Amino acid sequence: MSLPKKYGKILDMGNKIKIIFFGTPKFAKIILQKLIEQNNLKICAVVTAPDKLVGRKQILTPPAVKVIAQENNIPILQPEKLDNNLIIKLKKYDPDLHIIASYGKIIPQAILDLPKYGNLNVHPSLLPKYRGASPIQSVLLNGEQETGVTLILMDEKMDHGPILTFSKLPVAKDIKFLELHNKLAKLGAELLVKAIPDYISGKIKPIEQKHNNATFCKIIKKTDGKIDWLKPAKQIYNQWRAFCEWPGVYSQFTLNNKQLTIKFIEFKIPMGTSVIMQKTPGKFFVQNKKLYIVCGGKSALEIKKLQPEGKKIMGAQAFINGYLQQH
Repeated sequence: MSLPKKYGKILDMGNKIKIIFFGTPKFAKIILQKLIEQNNLKICAVVTAPDKLVGRKQILTPPAVKVIAQENNIPILQPEKLDNNLIIKLKKYDPDLHIIASYGKIIPQAILDLPKYGNLNVHPSLLPKYRGASPIQSVLLNGEQETGVTLILMDEKMDHGPILTFSKLPVAKDIKFLELHNKLAKLGAELLVKAIPDYISGKIKPIEQKHNNATFCKIIKKTDGKIDWLKPAKQIYNQWRAFCEWPGVYSQFTLNNKQLTIKFIEFKIPMGTSVIMQKTPGKFFVQNKKLYIVCGGKSALEIKKLQPEGKKIMGAQAFINGYLQQH
């Protein structure tokens, strides 16, 4: 990949670096907030997804990035398509840089060609590992002990461009999606604001990724939250860590002669139980007033909170009293 034509030419640091920011959810919002706080940067415009209907009441809700842009009087573009109309609007800002963080759409080459110094993408994994839409969930799902953030010079392929810099982050064994998500967003924001001046002045030289080592992660679907109780407890626990925010982890049961779906709100890895070898995976049992469910590999998970379909979230004892004493 060729570098931007003006790469390495030192920008007059008396002028602010003009940036167009592409991003949509909370991850991008955290990064945008950090950029706004920098005296050497000017956010000329924000490109984000259109507002969408959310929840059972289908309330029209703006993206997280739009909210912070409005609070800071930054022009907002919410195109359905990244077409020539958008290109005309972006050209008017004469951007030095595009910053992309969790935008959600493939950006065409015609838009990537607009800024003088190219397009920087903040990706929450240690590239080339976990390219794609769900790197944070995939790290948790696979029980990784380390992850991080990579800053790349974006090209037309997904998470493919050369690496400018990266920062590693240990993954605590019990950390869940939201906490890891926020840590990585803050780490990415810090990495980005330090790297931008050095990149534009040519102090940072992009390094091609080792593409043969690339791994990919998919778009998460609601069905990914369905639990297979034949899997060991640790794998199911990691599934919960990855998907507890969305889509949640759930399973179907027959209790009191009724079919119902139960969503599991909080699991705990128990130190050990004495009866699981005699029970079938997917079966509830109570021991020492605690609620467990049997998993594969002669293992079990303690259930702290759960939510039967159509009911409010309840603790283990309420579930025992309401569902298992009659079962």
